[in-house]
This record gives sequence, structure tokens and C-alpha cells, in this order.
Amino acid sequence: MKRVVITAAAGGIGRVIAERFVRDGHRVHIADIDSSAMTATLAAVPALKGTVTDVGDPGQVERLFAEAMRWLGGIDVLINNHGIAGPRGFVEDLDYAEWDHCIRVNLSGMFYTVKQAAPLMKAQRSGCIINLSTTSARTGLPKRTAYVAGKVGVLGLTKNLARELGPWNIRCNTILPGFMDNARGRGVLAKVAKDKGISLEAMEQEALRYVSMRTWIDMSEIASACAFLASEEARHISGQEIAVCGNAEWEE
Repeated sequence: MKRVVITAAAGGIGRVIAERFVRDGHRVHIADIDSSAMTATLAAVPALKGTVTDVGDPGQVERLFAEAMRWLGGIDVLINNHGIAGPRGFVEDLDYAEWDHCIRVNLSGMFYTVKQAAPLMKAQRSGCIINLSTTSARTGLPKRTAYVAGKVGVLGLTKNLARELGPWNIRCNTILPGFMDNARGRGVLAKVAKDKGISLEAMEQEALRYVSMRTWIDMSEIASACAFLASEEARHISGQEIAVCGNAEWEE
């Protein structure tokens, strides 16, 4: 049984990951900024415990870990699933405050959680940190510079953590999801379709032509990747970027 903390887990990919770890017999504490979603998820999955948290606020992240450790007693797995879309537009048109908010949540938020988890994992000389980035960190994505910059930062953060924490038997890896078949993923596509003045069906065909396998990714596939990386089978996998995307070649 592992003790697991998962951010942004009251819905979407995070909830699917949390439910997978509960089914596998682990103890799971979730965080999410959405209090109503948190209430609904904790009611639906009684084995979970959770804390309403804005991961962009270090004080709230400290409170999250204080509450989680009271019942977990330690942490074996940290899964940083959180992320926001950030501002959309050409770089010269981006608002300073929106840029700062996007970087604070998508990149600094992962630093805040790791800062809390690392001493606990070092004390037990073991741990697994999984940070979710995006395939856009490899392909680039015009008019989404804040989002991509933050997510590229996640790759660097993870690789450096793998080196820094490896001597304590703490593994750090990044998962890069592709086009997610969920409300958020399809919502993003719908916004782009509207901006381009084309149908959602045409937009989907245009987007998937840059995916070798021409496929959306199911949320359960990300959960399975997390479960594997947290398992003993992956005990010597660290510092890696693992894309679950059907081979995303490019984006526009």
C-alpha cells in the first residue's frame, strides 16, 4: 500500500488517476481548487480524503500537506496533475498578470508541492514524483506561449529533480498527455474551431492529422501510466519524459 497525494484530482484526469490508485489498494489524498467538485468527489469515493487547495499559493500547499500527513503519516507518491490553459494570443498582446498566473500555477505550483514532499521522501529514503506536462512542450503551440513555457519548465524541473533527489532513492518522471478525450480537451478544440470559423468536426480532423495514430487519448491511459511509474516494476525509471499521445508530431 502506497501513500499518494494527487493535485487537481476532484475531476477530469486527476479523478481518474485517484480512483485507479484507490482501486489498486492505496491511500489517496487529493487536492483541487474547486470546492464543489471536491465535495462531490469525496462523497462518490469515500476512500478518498482531500483538501481544497490553490496550488499557486504556497501557503495553501503547506496546509494541504499538513492535512494529508495527519492521516497518511508520510508520502510515497506525489502526482502533480494540475495545470491551467493560460492566456491565448500573440506574445506581444499577452497580459502581464495572466502570464504570471499561468506560470505560477503550471510551474511554480509543482515546485511548491515538491518542496513539501521532498523532505518527507528523503527521510524514508524513497519516493516517486510524477509531473504531468503536455506534448505541446515538444511541438510548440503558437498563441499559447505562457502555457507552453510553463509546461516546458516542468520538463526541466523534473529532470533536475531526478538528479538532485536520486541519491535518496526518489524517482522523478514526466508524463506528456496528448489530445485528451475529456470535457477540457474537447472544449479547447471547440474554442480553436470557433476562432478559425470552422466546424468542430473539421477542427478534429485537422488536429488529428498531426498525430501518427490519429487518436484521442482516454483518461484511463494516463492513470495506467501513473500506476506503472509508481510501481516496483518502474523502480529504476527516473528522469524520463513519457508521452502518452499516439505520437504527436506537430500542432497548429
